[in-house]
Amino acid sequence: MADAVHHEVVIIGGGTAGITVAARLLGGWFNKRDVAVIEPADTHYYQPLWTLVGGGVVPKEVTGRPMKSVMPSKAHWIRDAVTELDPQNNQLKTRDGKVITYKWLVISAGLQINWGKVPGLKETVTRNGVCSNYSYETVDSTWKAIRDFKGGTAIFTMPSGAVKCGGAPQKIMYLADETFRRNGVRDRSNIIFTSALGNIFAVDRYRKTMEDVVKRKNIDCRFREELIEVRGDAHEAVFRNLDTSETVTRKFDMLHVTPPMGPPTFLAKSPLADKDGWIDVDKTTLQHKHFPNVFALGDCSNLPTSKTGAAIRKQAPVVVANLIAAMSGTPLASKYNGYTSCPLVTGYGKLVMAEFDYEKNPQETFPIDQSKERWSMWAVKRYLLPQLYWHGMLKGWL
Repeated sequence: MADAVHHEVVIIGGGTAGITVAARLLGGWFNKRDVAVIEPADTHYYQPLWTLVGGGVVPKEVTGRPMKSVMPSKAHWIRDAVTELDPQNNQLKTRDGKVITYKWLVISAGLQINWGKVPGLKETVTRNGVCSNYSYETVDSTWKAIRDFKGGTAIFTMPSGAVKCGGAPQKIMYLADETFRRNGVRDRSNIIFTSALGNIFAVDRYRKTMEDVVKRKNIDCRFREELIEVRGDAHEAVFRNLDTSETVTRKFDMLHVTPPMGPPTFLAKSPLADKDGWIDVDKTTLQHKHFPNVFALGDCSNLPTSKTGAAIRKQAPVVVANLIAAMSGTPLASKYNGYTSCPLVTGYGKLVMAEFDYEKNPQETFPIDQSKERWSMWAVKRYLLPQLYWHGMLKGWL
């Protein structure tokens, strides 16, 4: 018979969202809440810096810290992975065969990178000029590909569906452009941005700036196109036009791939998921629509906003406030307005700090025009935000 364990609050996932919520729930000297965090990984990564790793600015080692160093000391860390959810019975099962029951559940399991959904990608990434910023294991290959590029065709892709930080696929392209210029190879290079979306950025306030950036950098944008196959040894990439279904094969010398992403499999097949596999929550209270003792936040939720760490920073206080309210039987008064932020790196020392809500209305933090490229906003991303993350957000203070 499987081992059985009970906790008052169980948090699935020890990423940005899970650690932040746990820290907030357990804050205070006399706090005795019974909170468990289920997380199998030994290392916690600050993934927003991977763009700068791929651009040769920082070594990837600085983006990771031991999980035990960020896990709240009062949390029960269950070093295991969830395989099955049974919300009708307030329990779940783990990879190691445990049955864990709970009174309250917070789901913050992130999303899943589906390398295998593009035939040939998994086999060739980190080789043949194919690279990606989207994992710790592959991010080094991006800087190597950019640094060693001698000219030719460099392609950068953006898939359909949800991805981590919708602006990230284009950020590395702008750093590549500047590196090619510094290395004297830009005049014999063609940069192509293929995006499944219909434009360079979804929010009007920032779109004009980004359109000016791609024009200034002479980048060939192919919208409504999606990568469907990589032939690494032949240095060929196959794309499908999402409007006409026609395909085109392009030769490349460098290919940076943003792989398809989706909900973790164990969540997608659970009763808690919507038709697309994301956890089905109210977009303002973050409470599950059908199971009131379940909350979710971050990338695994179906919140109609960009999946970013900045969004989690605003979601976590709402989850904690509403969870505590639900525990005491009072109304859920805290509301999330869809705030998210995408620091759009446009070059070394240049950044557009896009911040907006569900309605695509700007929600800017600084008393300046954030739609313009600025060194000050680059400095915020490069130096300030990592410190606020490690020493503020993960401690439950921001």
